[in-house]
Amino acid sequence: MIAAIIVTLLLVFSLFGNLAFTLANALSFKHGMRTEAFSSVRDVGPKLDECMLENNHSANKIAVITVDGIITSHEVNEAGNNMVDVIKAQLDRASDDRRVKAVILKVDSPGGEVLASDDIYNAIRDFETESSGEHGKPAHKAKPVICSMGSLAASGGYYISSGCRWIVANDLTLTGSIGVIMHGWNYRGLMDKVGVAPMTYKSGKFKDMLSGERATNEIPAGEHEMVQNLIMETYGQFTNVVAKGRGTAHDLNKKEGKELAGDWADFADGRVVSGKQALDLGFVDQLGNFDDAVDRAQDIAGIQDCNLIEYRERYDISNFLSMFGQSGQAKDIKLELDSEAPKLHVGLMYFLYQP
Repeated sequence: MIAAIIVTLLLVFSLFGNLAFTLANALSFKHGMRTEAFSSVRDVGPKLDECMLENNHSANKIAVITVDGIITSHEVNEAGNNMVDVIKAQLDRASDDRRVKAVILKVDSPGGEVLASDDIYNAIRDFETESSGEHGKPAHKAKPVICSMGSLAASGGYYISSGCRWIVANDLTLTGSIGVIMHGWNYRGLMDKVGVAPMTYKSGKFKDMLSGERATNEIPAGEHEMVQNLIMETYGQFTNVVAKGRGTAHDLNKKEGKELAGDWADFADGRVVSGKQALDLGFVDQLGNFDDAVDRAQDIAGIQDCNLIEYRERYDISNFLSMFGQSGQAKDIKLELDSEAPKLHVGLMYFLYQP
């Protein structure tokens, strides 16, 4: 009953808003004014509020950005933004604030989509090298990004971490899993059992590549090799990112940081490693927790103390009412009663550790 009352009130507010908009349009015609002056324009993109995590009464700030769960650009939150958009907006906000001296990237992720991981990695690298001012103001000193790994920072989670100036992992952190996976199902045998026959018309023999409707003897020769070459090309990008990111960090950190071990590529075969093993291989620079990452960020940024802040998305009534609007996208309201395996899209490659 309470939920029904709340929804009813929201609908009433929405009705009054539509009536006000209609009245404004009517008045504009009566007075010969342009209707565009009364048109409703809604800004898109993440709306962020700065929140205080730890107030040390300092003029300096360190922004904390969290990457939690599957890295994806397909799933959107209640405000209509995906993970990549939110992280980019947070980095832009930290770049524009001259009081923000560094960023801590808290990573607790098994990885995710290849392109989404690469977008976040590039956003981190651009932030570190540019840190440009707002509205054409001159660029100021580049701000370091320090990675603080949680219980899991594997595959795509490590991909984005490798772009950071310094990486802190716990002894019990699972990281690494450097590799690429593409997932699919062949369900032709089940179709034959139930008497369902596919009807496929295509312009070329590889047009239905990765389709699960084909019998194994219908798969053209050379298709497996083509797909494997795509996988290995993307894997080469992964290893290049690790080598470049860790190499750049070592050049900046000098002897204080860790250099990639000579045989690190032998461990880039999809396996996960502990924080201790990652330190020995040069995948991370330090063993510790979040507080150690804060201390390291202050040291690299050259500050004595700081306030810890984060940028949280702002949700307002318009986000909820948009579900009832004709122009809004259709949304499902779900009640998740239990955790489930991540949904992998057929034909997409992933930097993902999935035990």
